[in-house]
Amino acid sequence: MKKLENKIALVTGGSRGIGAAIVRRLAADGAKVAFTYARSAEKAEALAAEISAAGGQAIAIAADNTRMEEVTGAVKKTVDAFGGLDILVSNAGVYIGKEFGEHTIEDYDAVMDVNVKAVFVASLEAVKHLKSGGRIITIGSNMGDNALGPQSTLYTMSKSTLQGFTRGLARDLGPKGISVSLVQPGPTDTDMNPATGELADFLRGRMAIPTYGTGEDVAGLVAFLASEEGKFITGSWVTIDGGLNA
Repeated sequence: MKKLENKIALVTGGSRGIGAAIVRRLAADGAKVAFTYARSAEKAEALAAEISAAGGQAIAIAADNTRMEEVTGAVKKTVDAFGGLDILVSNAGVYIGKEFGEHTIEDYDAVMDVNVKAVFVASLEAVKHLKSGGRIITIGSNMGDNALGPQSTLYTMSKSTLQGFTRGLARDLGPKGISVSLVQPGPTDTDMNPATGELADFLRGRMAIPTYGTGEDVAGLVAFLASEEGKFITGSWVTIDGGLNA
């Protein structure tokens, strides 16, 4: 029997990059997976078809994480499609890098809505359905612990906020048998942060293992936390960054 057989998962921002790797891994481990996308409709449908062709079950849900009604709607659509919810993975995130004095209130709203508010709202809706053994797993960033350079204030603030959210929610949901964890990736080779990008050499120079991670590396950690093996981990975060924060 696969580790996540008969489990139902929702992954936000799951059509590409780390999110798509998480969707693939959870499905490979036996879960039925719903995932959201905002703009990459073709990639989302292709991913769902790929999983179906491999014998799994997955559905793509159009949902913009700046629209909270669409965030709650994604949870409801998952429950309607599969009959419940066991695992919520909040993966969607945005980055706006500017000199601090150039930021606007609109920048603040854009980053905090997706990186923080949508995580809160998705979790609030999910707990209506999660039972004992349920999981809430949020994808943050190693920058929650380490502002790596200038033009990162707003993003770092949003990712640090997720640490407090994880601590508090673990206390609230622990008596119900639901665990809450935060995964903090560092340099991971995706189209948003390629291993050949402008900052790649700088980042590798600060890493204990000077090689970018992959989406599959992060997905493996998420799958562990979602499984029975990860049941006693809650209220904490795991940084997966090749030792950049060491």
